[in-house]
Amino acid sequence: MLGLFATLNLGARSLATQQQGSEVAGQNLANVNNPAYSRQRLAISTSLPVPSMIGPQGSGVQSVAIVQLRDALLERQIQSETSVSGSLAAQQSALQNVQTQLGEQINTQNTDANSTVAGQYGLAQGLSDLFDGFQRLSTDPGSPSQRQVLLQGAQGLASQFNQVASRLDGVRTTLNNSIQSDVDQSNSLLTDIAKLNQQIVYSEAGRGGTANDLRDLRQQKIESLSKLVNVTTVSQPNGGLDVSIGGVTLLSGISQTDRLETYDAGGGQMLVRAQTAATPLTLTGGRIEGNINVRDGALATLQASTNQLAAQLITEVNAIHRGGYDLNGGTGLDLFSGTDAASIRVNAALVTDPSRLQMSGVPGAAGNNSVALTLAQLANKKVSTLNDQTFSQKYSATVAQLGQSLSSMNDQVENHSAVSRMLETQRNSISGVSLDEEMTDLVKYQKAFQASARLINVVSEMLETVVNLR
Repeated sequence: MLGLFATLNLGARSLATQQQGSEVAGQNLANVNNPAYSRQRLAISTSLPVPSMIGPQGSGVQSVAIVQLRDALLERQIQSETSVSGSLAAQQSALQNVQTQLGEQINTQNTDANSTVAGQYGLAQGLSDLFDGFQRLSTDPGSPSQRQVLLQGAQGLASQFNQVASRLDGVRTTLNNSIQSDVDQSNSLLTDIAKLNQQIVYSEAGRGGTANDLRDLRQQKIESLSKLVNVTTVSQPNGGLDVSIGGVTLLSGISQTDRLETYDAGGGQMLVRAQTAATPLTLTGGRIEGNINVRDGALATLQASTNQLAAQLITEVNAIHRGGYDLNGGTGLDLFSGTDAASIRVNAALVTDPSRLQMSGVPGAAGNNSVALTLAQLANKKVSTLNDQTFSQKYSATVAQLGQSLSSMNDQVENHSAVSRMLETQRNSISGVSLDEEMTDLVKYQKAFQASARLINVVSEMLETVVNLR
């Protein structure tokens, strides 16, 4: 038999256990709005039985550990999906920025030569105005006012090319700055994770059990890092965590073995590598990868196409204009200078003196309009270097392709958001705090505590009775 004193100890252990259970439930309730918190449960077991004449007799209950309710496999899935989400969101934002800088209403339904774009101040309108100016001038090639209107249209188009080039360069600079900022943030998170590793290892080694709150904070840091880069983690037996990015180990337990850095691969192409490596990291997810994809993909394609369009326009127009004659019989002047969208300009000599526009195909025949007509017909000419498209068709197809990329990215973001929400719902069902459940546990522990106190009171009265026996 346990005896009165052993029963008194049984009641005391039960009191302590029920009190700990109430404390754990209170901790859960306190963190009900903490997104990084995983709910906890008090693990209890029967204490060691006591041998007796009738067999081993139970001696009550004892607390074993405070455990977290977590699903490691589900958290790895969320970590992976977080990287994908970070990449898609970055690409969506960058593509939206590029579209805004173009100032065009983009047709996202087609990407062929029949696609159209529209914008009051965009390149599409500028090209149309230039060729319309040639057409109007052909009806009265000697008109000073029509010559002035044509030059204004040409200057407006050149200015639009310059602005587009500048804005797209600005987008590239913004993306590079974002990549640098995200690399700095990644290094900061790696340092935080290394410190948490150290705290977890020392805490669990010195006191036993699991450092639940520190592990929650570390998981939050890991998921924040996953938004920036694709992360692989490996748990160590001592509670530490190894972290690899793009196949390179940057964190081994409590030691940060490497850091990320950016470097210029040439031509303003900022890439990311580990400080001890000579080659760029293989990034497959995260915001950094998304920004690099847009910068070196859609943005680079758009910049190259815009420069090609400007260069070909300069070549085609100058080749025709150079062979014409102005009102005074002069010849040999180019209409445009420059080689690409950033450098295209209207010949300053023509701006100063519109009479030097070479619209006549016959020297000394001011009323001849053959050159003006030929220039106007460029609007419908299919240029071999532009994939046998006209200038307007080439620009429309290029910009519409950007619109299609953005539309596709919007769909991917929406679809992936549904997957992410589903995974978060699954995790919340396991690790999230339920107010109803915790309140029920509080009542349960309260009643058990009251019962244990009643047991102690009864045993105390029995001991008093025994002590008072004569």
